Amino acid sequence: MKESASKTDHKSSLDDPVKPRQRNALKKRDRILSAALDVFSVYGLHGASMDQIAAVADVSKANLFYYSKSKEHLYLSVLESLLDDWLEPLTLFSIEQEPAQALRHYVRTKLEIARDHPAESRLFCMEIVQGAPLLNKTLSTSLRNLVKDKSTVIQHWIDSGKIRSISPMHLIFSIWATTQHYSDFSAQVEAVTGKTLADKEFFNTTLANLERLLVDSILTN
Repeated sequence: MKESASKTDHKSSLDDPVKPRQRNALKKRDRILSAALDVFSVYGLHGASMDQIAAVADVSKANLFYYSKSKEHLYLSVLESLLDDWLEPLTLFSIEQEPAQALRHYVRTKLEIARDHPAESRLFCMEIVQGAPLLNKTLSTSLRNLVKDKSTVIQHWIDSGKIRSISPMHLIFSIWATTQHYSDFSAQVEAVTGKTLADKEFFNTTLANLERLLVDSILTN
């Protein structure tokens, strides 16, 4: 038994160096993506430089190019990563769900993202306003397919008499537009109201009103 335990301990000690290296590599990659987001969201693709990103990420420029072959490639990686995070709640839509619960959860999640990740929203907005030159392929393929798939789910809720007859696609667009407004136009919102989503009371009031506009108004019961 002692010999067996000794062999196991020895094996574990051989495996351990691999895991820290993998963890360190993932941490460095996350740090680079975070730094790239910070720089791109302020300066945009053309105004940002790999030197700036390397400095913010606290890595050498050579090391930065090891993780990403070009500034454009890094920019696209950041955009696709944040798009995945944004769309994850939408992917959960299923015909088995009650639409009231699913839609309220989606509206809340999108508003929380607008509150907690304004830099991501600004960067995405900048890319779209410029005509989505680098993200267009993703938008016209995977995003289009997702919207089409989840529109089918919403149409099922309509056909089942659970929500009013509306365009599923435009409902999704409306949720995107209204929730992201509080991030992309946060300066305007604060100038008019004197508050931001960081204010708990204002967040709850905003959420309640968006739920009435986007969810309660289309429920049949």
